[in-house]
Formats: sequence, C-alpha cells, structure tokens
Amino acid sequence: MRTPTPWLGRRDALIGLSALAATPFLPSASLAQAKLSPTPRATEGPFYPKDWRGDADNDLVTVQGEAAKALGQVVHIEGRVLDVSGQPMAGAVVEIWQCDANGIYRHPDDERGGRRRDGGFQGRGRATTDASGNYRFRTIRPVAYATRTPHIHFKVIPPASRALITQMYVFGEPLNARDFVLNAVRDQRQRDSVIVRLQPAERLEAGALAGNFDIVIG
Repeated sequence: MRTPTPWLGRRDALIGLSALAATPFLPSASLAQAKLSPTPRATEGPFYPKDWRGDADNDLVTVQGEAAKALGQVVHIEGRVLDVSGQPMAGAVVEIWQCDANGIYRHPDDERGGRRRDGGFQGRGRATTDASGNYRFRTIRPVAYATRTPHIHFKVIPPASRALITQMYVFGEPLNARDFVLNAVRDQRQRDSVIVRLQPAERLEAGALAGNFDIVIG
C-alpha cells in the first residue's frame, strides 16, 4: 500500500484555514436583526378597569351570577409572552379590557348619562402565563366606537421587568386605516405584529372565531 504524502494533510489544512479566513463574520447589526421586534407600547387609556373584584378570570363571555351570556360573537385569543430573544416568560400576568357589544366599557366614566353596559359581559379579565409563556382568553370580537377601530387593550406584567401596555387590532377592519392610536405605530413590523387575523374556530366552539397574539417584551 502506498504511503500518503505527508504534505497533503498540511495542504488540506491550509486550504481549510484560508477558506475560514475568507468567510465574513456576521456584524453585530446582523445579530441584532435576529432578535424579535418588541410589541409597541400604547397608553393605558381612560377606561382601565377600576374594579377587579368578583369575576375577573380569562372567560369574559360568562359572568358568575348572570344568566345571560355576553352579546357579540365569541372569539378565542391565545398567544405567548416572550422576550426579544424568543424565550418564553412564565408567570407573567396578562390583563385585557374592552368595550361590550354596544361600545360601552365597564367603567363608571363610560356608564354616565343613562348608558347601560351589557351585564352578561365581564368587561375585563386576567390570566397568568404557563411555563411556556402561553395565555388564553375567551371574549367577544371587539367592536368600533366613536373614532376608534375595534381593539382589545392588553397589559402584561412580567415577573422581573416593567409592565407593557398595548392594543390588539383585527385584520381587515376598514377603520384601521384612520385609527389614531394604531397609526401612531410608525414601524411597519411592529404595526403588523398587533393586527391579528381572526379565523373561524368551529373546533373550539360553534360560531366562534380564534386568533393568535404573541407579545414581545423589549
């Protein structure tokens, strides 16, 4: 058997080193682009719930002590709370609040002048993310009121960072184009992240819709 020429191994190694040296290193900017885009922040608004006593779980469609179910189309919203590196945030408290099917919030300032809210709608709810950062709510499809496009308010309180307040919008709503809060989000990637497609969800509940809304804490 012919003995391999010793310098061939050295030559291969040199070629490998040359190829490695020619390979460009990823700049820090490219590494930054690999991170998730933080969910845009929004103001708390005038109708953040003042009263969290009583029924305030993650099912807003049925209220303890009320015989009637909430007016409106049922929608299941679920998602994950993540940091910008994509790691799930376990134990984060997720709060939502929205107006009822008649456009009235569960808030004393919005129930003045004889305005009567839907007593079968819980109006606000809370959930805590599991070990994988998952949360889930059963609520109604948001409706428009005054100058606002349909939306749901979210407040996320992570265990070890400051709270994030944002709003979720519905894909395809005509009023999205002129909603002043949504249009304040200039970054297209961030804007797209808060607009959610609602799809038929017969597998979950007859006549219901479902959507996924992941929230990234920056």
